[in-house]
Amino acid sequence: MNPMRIPPLRLDGMDASRKRREIREVFQATFDLYDRLFDHLKDRDAWYRKAIPLRHPLIFYYGHTAVFYTNKFMVAGLVTERLDPRMESIFAVGVDEMSWDDLEETHYGWPEVEQVRAYRQRVREMVCGIIDHLPLSLPIGWESPWWAVLMGIEHENIHIETSSVLMRQLPLEHVRAVPDFAPGPVEPSAGFPGNVLLAVPGGTVHAGKDRKDPRYGWDNEYGSHTRALQPFAAARHLASNGEFLEFVETGGYEEARWWTEEGNAWRKFAKPGHPPFWRKREGTWFLRLIAEERPLPWNWPVEVNCHEAMAFCAWKSRKAGENLRLPTEDEWRHLRDLSGLPDSDAWGAGTPAQTGLAYGCSPCPVDRFAQGEFYDVAGNVWEWTATPIYPYAGFAVHPYYDDFTVPTFDQQHNLMKGGSFISLGNETQTESRYAFRRHFFQHAGFRYVRSENPLPEVPVYSSDTAVSQYCSFHYGPGHFGVANYPEAMARLAIQALGERPRRRAMDIGCSVGRSTFELARHFGEVTGIDFSARFIQAAVQLRTQGRFPYAITEEGELQSYHWAVLDTLGLADSAGHTQFFQGDACNLKPIYREFDLVLAANLIDRLQDPGKFLQDIAGRILPGGLLVLSSPYTWMEEFTPRDRWIGGIRRDGENLTTLQGLHARLDGHFRLLDGYPVDIPFTIRETARKFQHSIAQVTVWEKR
Repeated sequence: MNPMRIPPLRLDGMDASRKRREIREVFQATFDLYDRLFDHLKDRDAWYRKAIPLRHPLIFYYGHTAVFYTNKFMVAGLVTERLDPRMESIFAVGVDEMSWDDLEETHYGWPEVEQVRAYRQRVREMVCGIIDHLPLSLPIGWESPWWAVLMGIEHENIHIETSSVLMRQLPLEHVRAVPDFAPGPVEPSAGFPGNVLLAVPGGTVHAGKDRKDPRYGWDNEYGSHTRALQPFAAARHLASNGEFLEFVETGGYEEARWWTEEGNAWRKFAKPGHPPFWRKREGTWFLRLIAEERPLPWNWPVEVNCHEAMAFCAWKSRKAGENLRLPTEDEWRHLRDLSGLPDSDAWGAGTPAQTGLAYGCSPCPVDRFAQGEFYDVAGNVWEWTATPIYPYAGFAVHPYYDDFTVPTFDQQHNLMKGGSFISLGNETQTESRYAFRRHFFQHAGFRYVRSENPLPEVPVYSSDTAVSQYCSFHYGPGHFGVANYPEAMARLAIQALGERPRRRAMDIGCSVGRSTFELARHFGEVTGIDFSARFIQAAVQLRTQGRFPYAITEEGELQSYHWAVLDTLGLADSAGHTQFFQGDACNLKPIYREFDLVLAANLIDRLQDPGKFLQDIAGRILPGGLLVLSSPYTWMEEFTPRDRWIGGIRRDGENLTTLQGLHARLDGHFRLLDGYPVDIPFTIRETARKFQHSIAQVTVWEKR
């Protein structure tokens, strides 16, 4: 049996020096493997063209995984200086077609490949230096700064997989074969195994990781989940290309009745006709792999998106005279538990599944790897489930990566389970939970079930404590006679503008967007930017749907439920003038410039480098434009290293206030308007009987 290409890491052990060497070896092997994956790209066009319209060109993904290390290391406090601010801006976000992803290519002057390659080498040296010198105690826990190192390795594993999918979608003439990613052999076969439904006993599923689990996990894996299942039946094999062919040949892609409403909209838009990696020439079907096409192996699993899998199940149900559907996450987990297959870190020298590139970079026959009574419960290709991703009880966002999972709790991302032929590390674990939009393609297929178990009622995630607090702060009722602060800041900014132009404004640190919407009453275009994708997600939903639900704490576990509604605030008409993006105020993309107004409310004392922000913002405001700053000046080392505080300190034996620090940094490019500073109070509700009351100082600066 072949070993996995890169063995999964464990977090425990008795020898810290040995674990340090192991982490270094896995980091280097993963980084190298990602580099070699991009050797598939044959020419410049392959790097800079989009494989599909809803993803960036591959040059983005080549830089993205390296930039991820730098950005997460800064969040974790492992480094304090950027290696290349421009690269770390343009390669930061934009990978899952979120509403705030900026996929407009005219906004980017992508660096040359060799520049990105050189940057990756600098990142390699930085990470190796951290691994070699960062104090290490075992086991490595969620709170350890080592988590950022492991997070970077597992993030690169994800992109080995997703980038390889994009390469399969490039025109064949732009790619070449790479030995490390050679596909497995096609065994001579004119047919495919018949698929039968096997009885599955009922039982209780227990899922969710404990924080003491000795394997790395993403935030959505932690917590607890229990579900009792009634007996059901499941297909012995994954659906094969041969089994799927009848659906294609009988017009399954042409008949709307097999498709969900969402799936039918995709079908009419994409006009697919057959699975994405099938090709037909002169009456013969071929399968597209990364760098070659070969006669379609009918006994390999079909690779489709979730819509295609669900349409096949509807068609198969009618044909078989029974109700078939995709399994739920719980039903897949029950099959996995019954398989008797240990988790991947216990596989040792043998790999009892087609995963981790153990048997080549391609699927294999669906009847090759038996795992209990069923085949390929783990490995070969991912299995789509009927379950949109949701949080387990006890879910918490990891502070290093707040936008890994929360943006997918939107009922639009379905879980895939089991891993594929190229899955590595965390992806191969039983507890792993990865979800993609239903129209996206991965190395993913499906099996079908006959089941009376109800489909799960998946809640929309709207009880994030910070998001809910700020929704209440922005859109909820006032308290103790204090005016709504985001609204008051927007009004102050508009009043200060006077007769100045009102073309474009930026609300930096916009949180959940109230000031952005208020400014849009008066501006042709307002851009809201916040570091937190969780905040931006709420703002985007308000912009597109006009409503956002949230739950706030009354006391203890008791909550009350509310809606932020733009129409009731008179903001619905102005929402069309807004756009929201995730971004780092200390390293904004070059496209954010030429503003008549920049509002930065309660931001500067929460930045890692406020001085850099103040230095940079001058070049983004037009002459005569305004910079409006507000802050209670609550400087804390938790957010800003003390040597970067711009005030609230003693220097050379004298007090230095933040206002003095602002003058020192802004007077060269701005003048403080007469009548400022002024104080504005604000109140943030924590519970029904606990509030934060603060007073912000507001200054308004005119660009010279």
